[in-house]
Amino acid sequence: MRELFFLVLLQICGQVEAVPPECDAHLILLKEEESCYDLLHRLRQNLSDLGSNRTVCEGMWDSQGCWYPAVAGETVAVSCPELLITLTGVTGWVYRNCTSEGWSHSFPEHHVACGYDSNVSGITTETGHYFKYMKIMYSVGYGLSLVSLIIAIGILCFFRKLHCTRNYIHIQLFTSFILRALSVFVRDAVLFSNNDIYHCNVYPVGCKMVMVFCHYCIMANYSWLLVEGLYLHTLLNVSFFSERKFYWCYLGLGWGSPMFFTIAWSVAKMLYEDIGCWNSSHNTTIRWVIRGPVITSILINFLFFISILRILMLKLKTPNVGGNDLNQYKRLAKSTLLLIPLFGAYYILFTFFPDNLSILSTNIRLTFELALASTQGFVVAVLYCFLNGEVQYEIQRRRKRRTLRQCLRDEPRPNHSSISHSGAAPTQVSLLTREQRNPSHCESSLA
Repeated sequence: MRELFFLVLLQICGQVEAVPPECDAHLILLKEEESCYDLLHRLRQNLSDLGSNRTVCEGMWDSQGCWYPAVAGETVAVSCPELLITLTGVTGWVYRNCTSEGWSHSFPEHHVACGYDSNVSGITTETGHYFKYMKIMYSVGYGLSLVSLIIAIGILCFFRKLHCTRNYIHIQLFTSFILRALSVFVRDAVLFSNNDIYHCNVYPVGCKMVMVFCHYCIMANYSWLLVEGLYLHTLLNVSFFSERKFYWCYLGLGWGSPMFFTIAWSVAKMLYEDIGCWNSSHNTTIRWVIRGPVITSILINFLFFISILRILMLKLKTPNVGGNDLNQYKRLAKSTLLLIPLFGAYYILFTFFPDNLSILSTNIRLTFELALASTQGFVVAVLYCFLNGEVQYEIQRRRKRRTLRQCLRDEPRPNHSSISHSGAAPTQVSLLTREQRNPSHCESSLA
């Protein structure tokens, strides 16, 4: 359904301007006109050699077709122009009657006989406005996600005490959402730009590479969601493991595995369905080269989710669990619940959603699908960073330290005698020193 949306939007957003020579409308018509006049000249020579004067309707070029000489009462048929056949794929015929007064008007009209509709394939104005509003909506959603994710990465990188494997994985997840948003903006710039849309099925290689990049970003996005679930599941099941060693494995799974399937999809498209800009797919097998791994990763994540809940329930029921361990398990349960909207349930729902629905149902489905997909990055940034207790603590601690330094700077400096009789300044300095020595919270809690 989303592919249909982009096909319709592609038709609405612009017409062809910069095209290769073999697709240039003016050049094609000039060549047909030259061929027509050359053919009519040879026919006149042949008729004059035979001494025939029966011609009533002279041969002519009417800017759309070449009409041969005819006699009164004759009906001449001309095929559709090559340009319209290239655009529509329809090979129709247009007719003229030769009368004693000359040629009649052509019938049927060229756009009817050749299947060409100038009103963008029959798309109504209301439908066109709807799709344009949808484009604005998901552009705003991806823009909001992009800004919030960049801020979230900046926060996690700025505070040293937030540097740990778990937050490194969060940063990789944020990066995958950023690449996904950027790929959408690049795709729209290429597909919906007047200078980059080609008719007559001639598309540049760069256009197809943009679609390959889009699919890679989507797959990498779901791969890092899988890594999030895998890391949390490993943390609960394995008592001691090398996080640094596992982190390199996570990098290979998050960024490497999508590349394999994307290359396989690209080769399949090039060999079996090299049509247009690769932004649509009618081959179900090729489509599932991308959908299959994504759905598999989502299902595995659901299994992780069920296993994590089972482990947490067992640990919470253990009698000797209490104090810091109990609080830690509660935070683990909270972070697991936050993963629910990230497991891509909506992707599976909309993948198997029937397409033969009413227009209203289809529009509602499309609105929800694009709204959820475009704002998912913003939700991730809010849950994993802005509402993270560790992040909020570090920001508050930095604010308090800055306030304390400002107070120390604004206070009048005491003389040596006052220092010996007052312990205020050393006490304030000791507070600063104590806060600087606080250990990192990444080692003791999960958000």
